[in-house]
Amino acid sequence: MPRKTANDDPLAPVTLAVGQEELLLDRAVQEVVAAAKAADAGTDVRDLTPDQLRPGTLAELTSPSLFAERKVVVVRNAQDLPADTVKDVKAYLAAPAEEITLVLLHAGGAKGKGLLDAARKAGAREVACPKMTKPADRLAFVRGEFRGLGRSATSEACQALLDAIGSDLRELASAVAQLVADVDGTIDEAVVGRYYTGRAEASSFTVADRAVEGKAAEALEALRWSLATGVAPVMITSALAQGVRGIGKLMSARGGRPADLARELGMPPWKIDRVRQQMRGWSPDGVAVALRAIAEADAGVKGGGDDPEYALEQAVVTIARAARSRGRG
Repeated sequence: MPRKTANDDPLAPVTLAVGQEELLLDRAVQEVVAAAKAADAGTDVRDLTPDQLRPGTLAELTSPSLFAERKVVVVRNAQDLPADTVKDVKAYLAAPAEEITLVLLHAGGAKGKGLLDAARKAGAREVACPKMTKPADRLAFVRGEFRGLGRSATSEACQALLDAIGSDLRELASAVAQLVADVDGTIDEAVVGRYYTGRAEASSFTVADRAVEGKAAEALEALRWSLATGVAPVMITSALAQGVRGIGKLMSARGGRPADLARELGMPPWKIDRVRQQMRGWSPDGVAVALRAIAEADAGVKGGGDDPEYALEQAVVTIARAARSRGRG
């Protein structure tokens, strides 16, 4: 869960969300908007990117209204704001307007650090949204998701879910919500296994496993079954990407014990062994070809094509061929 400063009022004049974890940044915004709308259902929300916030725009958005309406002004990628606009924001931080909540989303780091420092100096409420690169952090995130929904899950269940879904926080959060909605009582490892490794081998990760192993026919069968049982196409492209990236990471990593590689690559040790088996037929060129195919399929399932199922089938076939690319001239 996002870490917050002592000033934990989402209606504080300024909220500073710092980090690069998109789900946590979005949740920081949603928390402020929900609190504002609870206080005033007619709250006006303005969500802006750096190119939309020009000199004078912030002053215009935060000027007093005849109707004294509450506003939430969200500025994304604040580290990318041009110098003239940064001056406007810093001037506003010195004297924030009533009934206005400013939310600055900043990646952290050296770029745009002057604005980051100014917001902190002005006493902004801060929400930390760091990328979760360590398996232990992602495991804590899963546990927190269950707790936040008022449900208990065993440690084994949380780990099994992480192993099955991977590192994408949105997918993990969605999986937790699905389990909570569908299952009564404590969620244990058997429940997770039933949902994410059962269902007639129809999970998105089964599709990815068969594809990266070069088993085109089995991968296509699993793909069609997955789609028929309601697995979202975007979940399948995500699983395919994780599978191929895992092979690329291990291919470029130095040798070592599974436990050492697991720490280096952010994978559970058992997965290192599996990926080692899967990567036997792969070449670096094959990985590049497969990633391009996944990118095209991802665009296809997100509205860039007329037939998401066909886009996925093409990606699966290309990945299976790439899995046999080593040794081909």
